[in-house]
Formats: sequence, structure tokens, C-alpha cells
Amino acid sequence: MDTVSASDFAIKTEGFEGPLELLIELVEKRKLLINNISLAAVTDEYMSRVQAMQEQSLPHTAQFVALAATLLLIKSKSLLPALDLSSEEEATIEDLGERLKLYQIYRDIGLQIQKQFGQSVLYAAEYQPPREPLFVTDEFCSTTTLHEAMRSVITNLPQEKEPKQKVTVKPTISLEEMMDSLQKRIQRQFRFSFFDIKNEEPEHKTVIVGFLAILELFKQGDILVTQEGRYANIHVE
Repeated sequence: MDTVSASDFAIKTEGFEGPLELLIELVEKRKLLINNISLAAVTDEYMSRVQAMQEQSLPHTAQFVALAATLLLIKSKSLLPALDLSSEEEATIEDLGERLKLYQIYRDIGLQIQKQFGQSVLYAAEYQPPREPLFVTDEFCSTTTLHEAMRSVITNLPQEKEPKQKVTVKPTISLEEMMDSLQKRIQRQFRFSFFDIKNEEPEHKTVIVGFLAILELFKQGDILVTQEGRYANIHVE
């Protein structure tokens, strides 16, 4: 069962403290290397885990959702090689790969340190002669004067002029919501194209969710999909 530690507000989902740890576990479970191909392969399973977290209304899931959006970009690019991504989206995908590799290295080092923790010391530290103190209080120094001096320093610290910008995560339509929207659209319109969705929803993440929803409805046999050429428009009816 998923739990949230009240002491440090760290998300722990089946032993996972964050989205990177969960994603690495999914990649290593399939014995894959960390690259765009392996990340696209585990996207569906990662999305299922995040969906379960959202259904249970667990707090602090924004990091998991943000990483899920990047995985959707990677999978969509693998399914549609001709899909144009912005330089910012390309940088986000590349940054995710680097973060995963660094996280994997830090995790492995941490495991080695954990194995060594608590064992007996093989070599004692060299003898260090006592050092003369560099600061010696006088008769006028007391806890009260030290407290007043510290309070004066804190009070005179320069104030921050501009408040830090608050980062907000823009909600993205879920796969189930998009599937329901497309089914209602078919009932009204009977036939439409994938480019219609792209023109109506210019945001990449929404277009990607729409493409995945079409694939899922086609797999379930709820719609008919036709495409005249490899990179031609996709018609849905």
C-alpha cells in the first residue's frame, strides 16, 4: 500500500521514494539500458502506476505527473518519427536520460556505503595534538549578549526584493478523458482526422494524449483508423 512519510514528506510508493527511482526499477526489471527506446517501452507501466496514485488521491504526485508527460513525449516520438518537437522538449528528454544515469550511479554508491556502514574501523585516525582555541570569551560575554548580537545580524540581513516565482503544474487531460471525448465526437461527427485534433489543441502534450487515445480505441475495436501513406493524415471513423 502507498504511504507518505509525514516527517520528510517523501513519496513512498511500493518502496519508491520518487519518480526517478520508480522509472529506473521499471527499466532494470526488463534488463534494458537507459535510452529513449527503453523509456518508451516502460511508459505504459509507469502511467499505470501514476494513475493508481491519482485514484488514491495521494499528495505530492506533481513530480510523478511531470515525468509522465516527458515519457509521453518520448513514446510519441518513437511511434511518430516525423513528429516535430521543440528545442525545449528535446532538451527535456535529454535531461531526463542524464538524470536517470546520474541517479543510478548515486544509488549504487549509496548501496555500497550502506553495506559498509556500521562495520569496525580497520585503521584508527592519527593522533592529533590539542589545538589552542581561536576564540576566547571575556567577562562581558554572556548568552544574552551573544543572543542580541545574533539577532542584530539577522535583522540587518538584506531583504529579498523580488519574491520567488511560484511554480505551478498545468493539469493535462488524462488518457481516459481523451478517449471519452473522442467517442462522443465520433457519435456527433462520425468521421474526423488526427490533424483536426492537432489544429484544435496546439499544445504538444494534449496532441500526444489524443494520439495515444486513438491507438487505444483502435486496439479495443471501438473505431476504424485509415492512413493513406506512412506519414499521411490519420482518419478516424
